[in-house]
Amino acid sequence: MSREARHERIKAELKADPMLTDEELAKLLGVSISTIRLDRALLGIPEVRERIKMMAQNAVSKLKSLREEEVIGDLVELEPNNFAVSTLVTTNEMAFRHTEWVSDHYIYAQATSLAIAAIDENMVFTGAARIKYKQPARVGERLVARAKVGTKKGNKYIVSVRTRVGEREIFVGRFITVVSKDGNRSDLTSERRGG
Repeated sequence: MSREARHERIKAELKADPMLTDEELAKLLGVSISTIRLDRALLGIPEVRERIKMMAQNAVSKLKSLREEEVIGDLVELEPNNFAVSTLVTTNEMAFRHTEWVSDHYIYAQATSLAIAAIDENMVFTGAARIKYKQPARVGERLVARAKVGTKKGNKYIVSVRTRVGEREIFVGRFITVVSKDGNRSDLTSERRGG
């Protein structure tokens, strides 16, 4: 592959997934990591940490339903009432007792906070959820959760969240989020009772 073709492919891959690391790009293109780093420098593309930081600043500026610190993980993309993306690098503190497996409540917390963050309202709650854990995650892995806002009916939105580790899908959730105009949970309790 010529340098020009490789540069075009790097730009296309990063447009599709801006969170790709140099190692992942090198594997995709069949070249060395140092080649990818040189190509990125020539193209003026920052490293993954800097790209994510820039994306996060843009996403957080659009966040309305939560404070930044209430989002579990790092919010990296947000188009209100359309979609949202967050990442969560797992640590030893997130593991089940003395194992390398991440406790499921961290995976759920990332997903539900992302479902709420995707809604462009001041006060949003999770009214109901249908979830499925498909595969476990290990300590040290980066969870990438993607939320897609679907149907809106009255003060309720259906938000689908899928969490991946690399190419492996580990979690799928469908959340009904409830918008409360007055800041109390009356709308939420009626949803939980089936109303």
